[in-house]
Amino acid sequence: MIPEIENRILLLRQAIRKHEYLYYVKNDPQISDFEYDKLVDELIELEKAYPELITPDSPTQRVSSDLSKSFPEIKHSSPMLSLSNSYNQNELLDFDRRVRENLPTGEKIDYISELKIDGASISILYQNGIYNKAVTRGDGTSGEDVTQNIKTIRSIPLIVNKLQSKDNALNNFEVRGEVFLDLESFKKINEIRLLNEEKLFANPRNSAAGTIKLHDSKIVASRNLQVFLYYLFTNDISITSQKENLEILDQLGFKVNPNYKLCKSINEVIDFCNEWEDKRDELPYEIDGVVIKVNSKKQQEILGTIAKSPRWAIAYKFKAKQVETVLENITWQVGRTGAITPVAELKPVLLAGSTISRATLHNYDEILRKDLRIRDTVVIEKGGDVIPKVVSVVKEKRVSDSIMTLPPKRCPECGSELIKTEGEVALYCENYSCPAQVKGRIIHFASRGAMNIDGLGEALVNLFVEKGYLNSIYDIYLLKNHEDELIKIDRLGKKSISNLLTSIEDSKSRPFEKVLFAIGIRYVGLGAAQKLAEHFGSIDKLMEADSEAIESIYEIGTSISNSVVEFFSLQSNRDLIAKLKETGLNFEKEEQQGERILSGKNFIITGTLSSMSRDKAKDIIIANGGKVLSSISKNLDYVIVGESAGSKYDKALKLGLNIINEEAFLKLVGIE
Repeated sequence: MIPEIENRILLLRQAIRKHEYLYYVKNDPQISDFEYDKLVDELIELEKAYPELITPDSPTQRVSSDLSKSFPEIKHSSPMLSLSNSYNQNELLDFDRRVRENLPTGEKIDYISELKIDGASISILYQNGIYNKAVTRGDGTSGEDVTQNIKTIRSIPLIVNKLQSKDNALNNFEVRGEVFLDLESFKKINEIRLLNEEKLFANPRNSAAGTIKLHDSKIVASRNLQVFLYYLFTNDISITSQKENLEILDQLGFKVNPNYKLCKSINEVIDFCNEWEDKRDELPYEIDGVVIKVNSKKQQEILGTIAKSPRWAIAYKFKAKQVETVLENITWQVGRTGAITPVAELKPVLLAGSTISRATLHNYDEILRKDLRIRDTVVIEKGGDVIPKVVSVVKEKRVSDSIMTLPPKRCPECGSELIKTEGEVALYCENYSCPAQVKGRIIHFASRGAMNIDGLGEALVNLFVEKGYLNSIYDIYLLKNHEDELIKIDRLGKKSISNLLTSIEDSKSRPFEKVLFAIGIRYVGLGAAQKLAEHFGSIDKLMEADSEAIESIYEIGTSISNSVVEFFSLQSNRDLIAKLKETGLNFEKEEQQGERILSGKNFIITGTLSSMSRDKAKDIIIANGGKVLSSISKNLDYVIVGESAGSKYDKALKLGLNIINEEAFLKLVGIE
């Protein structure tokens, strides 16, 4: 090995870790994004050239390409206890009284007050100062192994700083904290889900909890999860207080919420709680209360635990962010798939820093359940939601002329009779030519996550539909025939139309999975489209597939399979596909080049390979017609084993699978 190369890799890793810490932990970037990306790109290229130098703690190893079908259960070294809740000042005073009663008379008691982050609890284990494992809270006794997903959070160090103290023996330890999404990231996730007609996350906490249990760490990485750490467990050093605990976490390079306070009395605690209940809307993330802990570790030990809660800590819960307003009307919206959704038209009111005038009501069953009537005074709530929700009716303020709402019998856009599918709560307009659906489908088709047709946004789509240029997604590719007419439309002009037509032409190069997602089959988001494209390889095979064949694909359920079969059962949709084929769109998965000598063979790769990365080995397998699976099963033809193979190797041995080393794999694919 060339010493200069090895040294350069080490220097790059040190620099990247430093700048990740400054950016993600301290919010104090010292170089531009461009300069940071240059460092990362150089490291990636060097590690590609010298894969034997790749180590698990390298900044390039945060994201795995492996898909996991399950999360093994892991028992916590010590229980992750839940906290007792309090909701008012008197309950905090009672907590203080109980603490004093269970400690020696007259003993001085300090409390640490910390913001209660509205997220998902996590435990992270380090061995020899290196990131090793991450586990969800689960039932408090054991949780699920989400190591690879938590590894994508850039504020979490893969190797910790050395403690700057005389006691510098900290090697093996556990940290606990709260994984969360800031409000901006949460908003973006829900915007994407709204675009895909997927169910919106109710709040950042649900979104964070759902994200850390996704099976693809690349998707996890894209969602910008964050974490605040608040507890350190170790036998290597002694820690005398919770305040010291937080300080050591900070020294080690972990992200600690700075808004904590050492309180000398319960009255100071109450003041702190009141202060942050008033100030919580100023934060870029959600908090739902304050956690109060006895500061002294010795006193914590004396107090002990009761059932599943510690006697030395309590959570003070804030009141929900709610406000009253008047429900002025209920209108009905038509989505691109024909779903009819009721919307509450509200008297504008200020809530959590924004003016609210509309809120989704989801479906008619929800209107009945809450007994909502026009002119009612209603309570609305905003817990970080993109679209606020109506919580309840203030019955005592109901006016005598309130109006009950009946579900529409006909589509509010086209007048077609509405239907209700068995097992579903939504009403549907089945008129594929419904103007609202046409507009919705075209907007979806042209969106960034689909065909990415730059310039064809909602305003232009609405204009072109109204003028008769667009009646289906196929018509997008006929716009070039109307160029002379389009450039005469006000506020458009030759340049903008030329750019639009160029973008439309460029969209023909989008891969099959993007096209499949773009055509807008109900329930088929981008993830499902990718799985369908990979499995069937072409639109023709997919169109002839039955529900059973579709459901055989991992994570593809009944709703998706039935929707796909129903979509292609309609001749109009088959005709649309035929027309789109004529435009030159990709309706086949691009074939990989190679001899295809591994066709029909299933592989799994475990451990570190010496001559290439695991991603490279995966590419070779796919290029030669094989498939790479994510879990050990009897369906495997080969288990490729490198150094430090781990549990997958052990399972493969037990099952008697065909285990080969890297050298044998290279011979198998003809690489000597």
